[in-house]
Amino acid sequence: MTEQIKKELTGWVHAHREYGINLLQQLVQQDSTQGNEQDAQRLVADILRGMDLEVDIWEPGGEELSRHPDFISARENFKGSLNVVGVLKGQGGGRSVILNGHIDVVPAGDREQWANHPFSGAIIGGRMYGRGVTDMKGGNVALLLAMEALQESGIRLKGDVIFQSVIEEESGGAGTLAAILRGYRADAAIIPEPTNLKIFPKQQGSMWFRIHVRGRSAHGGTRYEGVSAIEKSMLVVEHLRKLEEMRNKQITDPLYENALIPVPINIGKIEGGDWPSSVPDLVKLEGRMGVSPEETIDEAQTEMTRWLAQLAAIDPWFKTHPPRLEWFGARWLPGSIPLGHGLMNSLCANFRDLIGTDPVIEASPWGTDGGLLTTAGGIPAVVFGPGTTEMAHFPDEYIELDHVFKAAEVIACTLVDWCGVAQTNKAGRKSDDPENAIH
Repeated sequence: MTEQIKKELTGWVHAHREYGINLLQQLVQQDSTQGNEQDAQRLVADILRGMDLEVDIWEPGGEELSRHPDFISARENFKGSLNVVGVLKGQGGGRSVILNGHIDVVPAGDREQWANHPFSGAIIGGRMYGRGVTDMKGGNVALLLAMEALQESGIRLKGDVIFQSVIEEESGGAGTLAAILRGYRADAAIIPEPTNLKIFPKQQGSMWFRIHVRGRSAHGGTRYEGVSAIEKSMLVVEHLRKLEEMRNKQITDPLYENALIPVPINIGKIEGGDWPSSVPDLVKLEGRMGVSPEETIDEAQTEMTRWLAQLAAIDPWFKTHPPRLEWFGARWLPGSIPLGHGLMNSLCANFRDLIGTDPVIEASPWGTDGGLLTTAGGIPAVVFGPGTTEMAHFPDEYIELDHVFKAAEVIACTLVDWCGVAQTNKAGRKSDDPENAIH
């Protein structure tokens, strides 16, 4: 890539800062929680049409999706929930790339814990606040700015750029899986989840589990006649802590050196008992199990099953009343891209050139749709984006606006390197008015 091309791309992003901020604010002001994604997706589709992209809009569904081994969702259908894809067609002879971002956001929670309305898009001190601004509408806007910088600068690529705004990432990735099954494939993918501008070539997977721990009921006045499922569940929880410790001791990858617990096992819900004066005969534990990029979902499930079977040697009660394990709800596949992959090399080189420092390369502490792209789609995916990781899903979620534009510049230049330049046309496609915005 020539210095002139790089200068044009970064110059366009800098000149259109207000446009990018307005666009992000409009997206954040759309409450795109599960089942309410339609208005935000129509806004995205309008932006893509404004770039003269080939736009595809559809409601995921059908037997091919629901019967796929990697499909998981608590929804019976996705009526009113739209996937949006825009394709910037290359002129041939180059490598293609998917730019994948999810439009769905988690619920805002207790609004009393927010200083501003969760969907205000308030701007204070160089930050924008709102549910989903960091996870991950800021990343989506960085992708849109990168693509529009190419278009407006008159740079025509050899390879295709496929932008995906998908639903259901927060519930296991049905939107991305639907895009794969619809035929959208590429040579690599970038997912701008909130990494604080770190680069994540590896992503842990995760899955939800439920453990049923049985006891024997009795009157509380003669509780010694019964067996408390609550007390037995405490043994199960401690046993799971030891499994977590063992699994994490086996992880020696330096990309995890800054992670206190690379693949946690978290108990997020405990339910048991039905009367204060009765000995509880059933407790249900629900939680999340992290999955290393070096293992499969099936391998992790098998390890937990075998580990729970060892409880019989700890307490005789479990010999005749073994805990029952089931897997339910959301699941995210692990994924990884080689450190020497061409996309990694280009991303790191452009980061150094534009940011002025070496990028921090780590493994992701959470799952993304990158695992689906890699495993189900055979598309190597790297995670890199703006956003404050620690603020995802938190009250007063925010993003550093400067990071959105830095990410856009790095991604735009990486697209040029990866896809190749077919031709340049300084006249661009339409007006270079910095105030041009979607209304």
